[in-house]
Amino acid sequence: MLLLFLAIILLGEIRPILTPAWRFATPAQKKPTRHIVIKKSEFKLYLYRGETLEKVYPIAVGKYAGDKQFVGDMRTPEGEFYIVQIQNSQKWTHDFKDGKGEIAGAYGPWFLRLYTGADRTKSGKAWKGIGIHGTHDESSIGTQITEGCIRMKNADIAELKSLVELYTPVKIVE
Repeated sequence: MLLLFLAIILLGEIRPILTPAWRFATPAQKKPTRHIVIKKSEFKLYLYRGETLEKVYPIAVGKYAGDKQFVGDMRTPEGEFYIVQIQNSQKWTHDFKDGKGEIAGAYGPWFLRLYTGADRTKSGKAWKGIGIHGTHDESSIGTQITEGCIRMKNADIAELKSLVELYTPVKIVE
């Protein structure tokens, strides 16, 4: 009862004195064992476990070089991000506005959605819909062709998906 009385005096109201730890969980508190570094100029995705390089994958990046500046500029944003969703994208379609209409399998089997908030981007701007995913056109790997995402071969994104987890850090540099 004394504790309740002190809580009322100190806080001016009745509130729980102990807050569940889960309410304070943040991506920074999660400690995935792996991290990703994407070097756009090299068309490479580097997967590390701690300081040890485990795997290098070829990728495709945004059609235009440099850091993303505005929606639709077809640049891949630069910054220090993390995976917020791992989605099955096998049935997704996309219209590339090239006159061919909706393309089935445009994102391959998996879409690793990235958190690209303004607090994480080099530009200081937030972006939506950026991720690492497969493709319907594996001949595009090693080129600048995407609308801003990181594109991989379907077998590679399937393997990567099995090696990463939510909150895996992803650093994207020129």
